[in-house]
Amino acid sequence: MTGLPDFRLETHFAKWEFSARYHLTASDAESMPLADLLAMATPEDRAAFENMWLGYTETWGEPALRAEIAATYAGRDADDILCFAGASEGIFAANSVLLAPGDHAVVVTPNYQSHETLPAMICDVTGVPLDADDNWSLDIDRVAAAIRPNTRLVTINFPHNPTGAILPLDRYRALIALCRTHGIWILHDEIFHGLGPSGAAHLPFVADEYERGLSLGVMSKSYGLPGLRIGWIACQDRDVLSRMERMKHYLSICNSGPSEHLARIALKARGQILARNNAIVDENLPKWDAFFDRHADLFEWRRPDGSCMGYPRYLGADGVETFARRLVEEAGVLVLPSTIYRSDLGKTPTDRFRIGFGRTGLDEGLAAMEGWLERE
Repeated sequence: MTGLPDFRLETHFAKWEFSARYHLTASDAESMPLADLLAMATPEDRAAFENMWLGYTETWGEPALRAEIAATYAGRDADDILCFAGASEGIFAANSVLLAPGDHAVVVTPNYQSHETLPAMICDVTGVPLDADDNWSLDIDRVAAAIRPNTRLVTINFPHNPTGAILPLDRYRALIALCRTHGIWILHDEIFHGLGPSGAAHLPFVADEYERGLSLGVMSKSYGLPGLRIGWIACQDRDVLSRMERMKHYLSICNSGPSEHLARIALKARGQILARNNAIVDENLPKWDAFFDRHADLFEWRRPDGSCMGYPRYLGADGVETFARRLVEEAGVLVLPSTIYRSDLGKTPTDRFRIGFGRTGLDEGLAAMEGWLERE
């Protein structure tokens, strides 16, 4: 696989993520110091971490970690889990194993770029846009119309990046039924599962719902632990997992042992960590609500269903690209313009930007943004 295009989001973050004073577009929940995570560990787990052997780990992932991951699903066990060095490695492995030249894939748009770029490097891809006028939902009839005799994979992502939308359960099950009829795999990017405002109705994991479903998970987003670089795919088909495990031999080979131990500690404290992170979302969302109410002449805002991201519309005559560039250059406030999420598969919104509300310290960034707007 050669000739991959520039990864727009990561290139943008390489320039601004650590230099902008106010990061108001983060897609991950608030992280924590190592000491805080270790304080959640049992004495036995902490001792195991501190005295661990720093050698190679199993390519599949530490068995105890895989068991903890499996426990987050309704009907999976450790043999249904393959660990990766973050979610991106899982996306690469899944597309590489499931697709071949001559196949066809369907992806929702807008999307996290690798969900589109990686299959497009292998085979034909059709984009099906989410409908902004229907709460960013997915029209299952449009998916059905996109299916060809050689369609092998449909890739979805709910809660969705960047809109925060969650597909209604009846449409989700209709999509699974459609793919089951045609024998099509579903790769569901579920990395924001469990994160969102109070009352968020998260979908059941596709690996529990569908025999050809691949559930992509990671410690980075809902758990707020991206520094661990631990991701996974859950799937009922162990032959497919074995093929991805062999692909991993060409990639990371195995995960970081310390990260696996720390991920297991975090998963054991899953309820506590998610409650903490969702409380931050609940605290921050009303602040964005009030901000957009004060500036209704410049922005159109709809609260997202889940995750810690939203995708408001910018109504200014200068356009969202200029708005986002000036905002970071002049006020030090980083947001992501919708040009980052453009697609080669069809039209995507050109007047929106991604915001985040899963981290603490939002007040300072909002004040800087509001002050800049008032000076304009």
